Amino acid sequence: MSRGGVALVSPATRWVLRVILASVLAFVYVPLAVVVINSFNADSTFSWPPTGLTLRWWKAARNSSGMLDALQQSIVIGLLATAVALVLGTLAAFSLQRYRFYGRGAVSLLIILPIALPGIVTGIALSNAFVTILGVGISVWSLVIAHATFCIVVVFNNVIARLRRLGGDIDEASMDLGATRWTTFRLVTLPNLASALLAGGLLAFALSFDEIVVTTFTAPPDIQTLPLWIYTNLLSRQQAPIVNVAAAGLILVSTIPIYLSQRLSGDRTGGRL
Repeated sequence: MSRGGVALVSPATRWVLRVILASVLAFVYVPLAVVVINSFNADSTFSWPPTGLTLRWWKAARNSSGMLDALQQSIVIGLLATAVALVLGTLAAFSLQRYRFYGRGAVSLLIILPIALPGIVTGIALSNAFVTILGVGISVWSLVIAHATFCIVVVFNNVIARLRRLGGDIDEASMDLGATRWTTFRLVTLPNLASALLAGGLLAFALSFDEIVVTTFTAPPDIQTLPLWIYTNLLSRQQAPIVNVAAAGLILVSTIPIYLSQRLSGDRTGGRL
């Protein structure tokens, strides 16, 4: 049954759905909460529940040159990959939305496909492409390009969704009033795309920042991102407390861009792209 277009469910069904939702959220977020709490655990063996809370490990992490270097490299790689993704993803969105040509659907699928492929497949393929096919070897730029392959997808999706909502009427109206294509793009189209570009850029940075599988295959030996540093020191007893701090920080750094991206992706009436 429905009332006013809204399906009605029985109280028992609502409770079942609530229990399922709570179980799924608990399954995902309780382990993350344990990691964050353990970063303040006063016991170096991380016994549970914590015998006390301390900021000792956070202070130690602040002086860990290895972790700080990895953090810096993750930020640089993420920013470079995001910049590449913003340019290429936006151009691809404009091409597919504003022009009609044979194979348009296939091109759209090829752009989106990298984010659906297993990371290990993408990593091996790109590593072979750089080393065997192109013969350029693995460098910081191979890592940036590798990250950009899946970062382009989120930028593309955000931009093309916004372009579909905008349509072409405002651009045509601007040019009817005498504005050139460049002036129309700069003063009309780009301001309307600003929030979509920022949302896509934030999400792209978050994806790049916590990527580890593709990074493993495409990073040179002298580059170690924060996820790689965490993985390398995971079983080290001396580094274990700092690893927990780094993991807690990684959760925070990844959550903020995703939250902001979600907020920016909504329109002024609260809708979603």
